[in-house]
Amino acid sequence: MKFVDEATIHVAAGDGGDGCLSFRREKYVPRGGPDGGDGGDGGSVYLRADEGLNTLVDFRYKRSFRAERGENGRGRQCSGKKGADLTVDVPVGTLVHDQDTGEVMGDLAAHKQVLLVARGGAHGLGNVHFKSSTNRAPRQTTSGAPGEERSLSLELQVLADVGLLGLPNAGKSTFLRAVSGARPKVADYPFTTLYPHLGVVRVEPLRGFVVADIPGLIEGAAEGAGLGIRFLKHLSRTRLLLHLVDAAPMDDSADPVADARAILHELERYSRELSSRERWLVLNKLDLLAPEDREASRRRIVEALQWTGPVYPISALTGEGTRALTQAVMAYLEQQAVGAESDA
Repeated sequence: MKFVDEATIHVAAGDGGDGCLSFRREKYVPRGGPDGGDGGDGGSVYLRADEGLNTLVDFRYKRSFRAERGENGRGRQCSGKKGADLTVDVPVGTLVHDQDTGEVMGDLAAHKQVLLVARGGAHGLGNVHFKSSTNRAPRQTTSGAPGEERSLSLELQVLADVGLLGLPNAGKSTFLRAVSGARPKVADYPFTTLYPHLGVVRVEPLRGFVVADIPGLIEGAAEGAGLGIRFLKHLSRTRLLLHLVDAAPMDDSADPVADARAILHELERYSRELSSRERWLVLNKLDLLAPEDREASRRRIVEALQWTGPVYPISALTGEGTRALTQAVMAYLEQQAVGAESDA
């Protein structure tokens, strides 16, 4: 199924039921008095995170959601039934915006987390509430309040520990296939990844992490060009970025250093916070370089970029170097988790 990461829906809570105008009329009870009951409250609309969902594609076909209206009050001081609440399931990782105001209403980042997005209208009052010593037969009632209505913008942000950065054909999909059970499309032409892919990397039976393969970025992505800008926001949840660079491009005019700088430039333009996140340089396609040329190529790229962080030369195709990389990533993530617990 294709990954759909954005959707717009309309939610409407139920209106409150109206209060009842009624008088008690029974044989042998000549002065029964008012007995109109209250209406019922309108139902509210909630969004609930469900880890069993991984796409917003269902909202392509159903975009409007309305909770039940409260029933009107009845005689004999009978209150109307409350309208049933409506709960709409969305994938874990869904960010909810009010489309009219731009306000972030909530971030559904945990399974079964619930967010109220439209509150039901309050019930109306029956005429029994308006009786007094000077108003023995009140004919006043109140109507139920209307329920809230909102247009919501839903954004699904990939929940992953590690995000893969790189130009199209940098080998991100091949790397994901090499280290996890994910099977993204791989081909020898750009833009084979049109939708993010998630893969679980198992370093040991009970130790692992999640990697997100994000569509390749191109120059101008921060201004909306290409596919990558649609998914840069997914990287905001990752704790570590792996920047894959094609160390042995087939095109003689291509330059790994220029390619790496282009990605860094787009990242900085998109988000200063994201560009300052921990980022490792991964020099891919080592198998295309002669063994005696590999160290010189690595040194040239690192020095030209003035890179001071970790560097991992690998071949995603043959698997060379991937084991050491995934073990280092696992150790880093565990260290970060321990640090977070000690700070809490």
